Amino acid sequence: MKTSFVALVFGVVLATLSSLAFAQRAVILVRHAERLDKSEDTPLSKAGEARAQLLARLLKDAGITAIYTSQFQRTIKTAEPLASALKIKSIGIPAADREGLLKRLRADNRDDVVLIVGHDSSLPAILKLFGHPKDIKIAPNEYDNLFVLVPKDTGPPTVLRLRY
Repeated sequence: MKTSFVALVFGVVLATLSSLAFAQRAVILVRHAERLDKSEDTPLSKAGEARAQLLARLLKDAGITAIYTSQFQRTIKTAEPLASALKIKSIGIPAADREGLLKRLRADNRDDVVLIVGHDSSLPAILKLFGHPKDIKIAPNEYDNLFVLVPKDTGPPTVLRLRY
């Protein structure tokens, strides 16, 4: 039921806000799934692996044509089930290179639906770079945030914050 609701909301946003001149049709941003430990390049825990599978089921029909991750395996492994299902290769961009990510999206994915798998610190900054005016906080123990960002011709983007 929860998955159906998220899919419905996502579909409505894409259907009603599809006339964009300067950027993507939509950008979906998620934090990586649960970590195994606190090491810098930790893999996913069992719960994280299950969440990555859930994300793949949730987004497999969303029209995603590009997936961006950071260089850390927790983001790569979160994106892996969806990338595999869609038969696309995720693109790694260093977590600190947020400006580079934005430039790459605007150059290579202007008309696409894009997934970004990031971190509790990088996702709020990326939302700001896209023009989202509100401050977003993601707690260290929150792994279920899913943001749907739809850029507009003028003004700030439409942003939905969902949980999965």
